[in-house]
Amino acid sequence: MTTKEKAALGKRAAEASLGLGSAVKDAAIEAFAGGLRSGAAQVFEANEADLAEAERGGLSAPLLKRLRFDAPKLEDSVAGLAALRALPDPVGRILSARKLDEGLELRQVSCPIGLIAMIFESRPDALVQMSALAAKSGNAVILKGGREAARTNRALAGIIYPAGLAAGLPEHWLTLLESREEVAELLGLDEYVDLIVPRGSKEFVASIKARSRIPVMGHADGICHVYVHEDAEAAMAARLAVDSKAQNPATCNAAEVLLVHSGFARRPVPEAGGEPGIRFLADSLEAAGVRLELCPRSAELLGREASMGEGDWAVEYLDLRMAVKLVDSLDEAIAHVNRFGSKHTDCIVASSARAARRFMDEVDSAGVYWNASTRFADGYRYGLGAEVGISTGKLHARGPVGLGGLCTYKWKLEGSGQIVADYASGARHFKHEELSHGEREEE
Repeated sequence: MTTKEKAALGKRAAEASLGLGSAVKDAAIEAFAGGLRSGAAQVFEANEADLAEAERGGLSAPLLKRLRFDAPKLEDSVAGLAALRALPDPVGRILSARKLDEGLELRQVSCPIGLIAMIFESRPDALVQMSALAAKSGNAVILKGGREAARTNRALAGIIYPAGLAAGLPEHWLTLLESREEVAELLGLDEYVDLIVPRGSKEFVASIKARSRIPVMGHADGICHVYVHEDAEAAMAARLAVDSKAQNPATCNAAEVLLVHSGFARRPVPEAGGEPGIRFLADSLEAAGVRLELCPRSAELLGREASMGEGDWAVEYLDLRMAVKLVDSLDEAIAHVNRFGSKHTDCIVASSARAARRFMDEVDSAGVYWNASTRFADGYRYGLGAEVGISTGKLHARGPVGLGGLCTYKWKLEGSGQIVADYASGARHFKHEELSHGEREEE
């Protein structure tokens, strides 16, 4: 079967999914979880084969970590499915309602996008998340994972697809592609595919955007910052910097740059025996295994060699490396983040509410935090159940993309024979009265 034929069948499945009720979608997600548990052995066996081949091929340590799908990853996936199942159905929500005239009522109602293509690298657990999010939001989905996870993805799709069918999802609700040639053809099928969601490197996402007329939702890279303001509490600053960088450095929401106000950098830290703040931060990060890349000013304060130049601040390390730069003001910190960041997630550590609110208002990123680790940028941690990725764009969806980001809306107008000619002539007049809304339409 050609990719075009697969996409046509997926489009038909998307149309059939428009009438699915909540009970069917929730049953499907429950079936996914049961299938994963009963089929765990075959998934683990496939993953071990993928890992062994990837190691022989020299895949980097961060990507190997993403590739692993073991018992803890399975439990995480099952927990994510349970959280997603517990969420309200995103389809059929009345977003706004208005009486245009007596007997003429307009409602804005959420609905599925249609056929969504999700293309991702390395992480087979993403297949579980994306399948479940598509099912819950009433979309059909075409999935293409990286070749390094081909066996694992095949095993997972072989469990999830039939489980969905048995629960009542339409045939071809999920399609798995396995070759680059199929992806190349898919990118030209804008008559069938409504949205592409890529997850991977900056170069990978840029390539997808450049090669397709289909709308693309995703992020190019995760250059996240932790800014330590002059009045920050030292222990908190160190704890947040370490968690943001070292808790899982291979993720897009791990911080890559530590900005330190020069006032904090020179300020003695009592709990560190009077050492300056910059040394306290450096010692804390290095104790967690982080290698620091220093600007000239931070290097001078630490008595070391500088390794960062003026144009080196837009690097996504995805490893235990972190760039450190001194700034002299909140304005300079905000300007740096907006210039070099990727509009993903950025944090300020500060005691001053005024400074924190300025940072959160003026930093142009999908996530802006005050005294919280950048690692919170995640659909599960946001209570979205799961995510298909993090969008750094500004249209439709921004930040972790969960169920709401996989829905659009339609306008439903219910009348009783009204015609526009009556309003154009002045025989009738619009009332435009707001109606209560927020509930779901009855199934």
